[in-house]
Amino acid sequence: MARQERAIRTRRTILEAAAAVFDERGYTSATIGEILERAGVTKGALYFHFGSKEELALGVFEEQLAISLPPQSSRLQELVDSGLVLALRLRTEPLVRASVGLALDQGALGLDRTPAFGMWIDQTTRTLADAKAGGELLPHVDATETAELLVASFSGVQLLSQLRCQRQDLEHRVVLLFHHMLPGVAVPAVLARLDISPDRAERVLGERRLLPVAEDVAEAG
Repeated sequence: MARQERAIRTRRTILEAAAAVFDERGYTSATIGEILERAGVTKGALYFHFGSKEELALGVFEEQLAISLPPQSSRLQELVDSGLVLALRLRTEPLVRASVGLALDQGALGLDRTPAFGMWIDQTTRTLADAKAGGELLPHVDATETAELLVASFSGVQLLSQLRCQRQDLEHRVVLLFHHMLPGVAVPAVLARLDISPDRAERVLGERRLLPVAEDVAEAG
């Protein structure tokens, strides 16, 4: 167990170092040597977890999607929570900033081969499909099309926020995105119950900290 925990910590250290270097220098300019120096690990340790710089970049992106948030009675509320939490994490966590930067860098991962955006869209599609099956979406709504539109819109909103003010207003912009988009897809009774307030992400993450530690350890593995 101790060896497994050390491996989990080492992998996390490498990912955080890689994310910082990718965020500062971009994927193309970042080198394995810089990542090793930042992480303070040996080349052998890095290649035990990641076979290449491309695998490292994909690992950074996957880490952004891996977070588990408290379940809600509404799948649409879970969708809102994931968007607002992502906005907060983009503003405060280099690893998440790097993951979005990598996804937007068309040349970074060879997106024709490594579906970075596809992973994000698939996760959103599953949530929307569950919401539709639960009667939360209007009859005309297509889960895949809506997921693609939402991911594209979020990407544009966060980029504009980055260019205008280093994402300092990102939560506010994402709240506006949901307020404009959700009335076109959500059943009115469900829409009226959704919490889309700017401080929602802080409260959700506060609830997450109360989840059993074992869940986070299993997630990291």
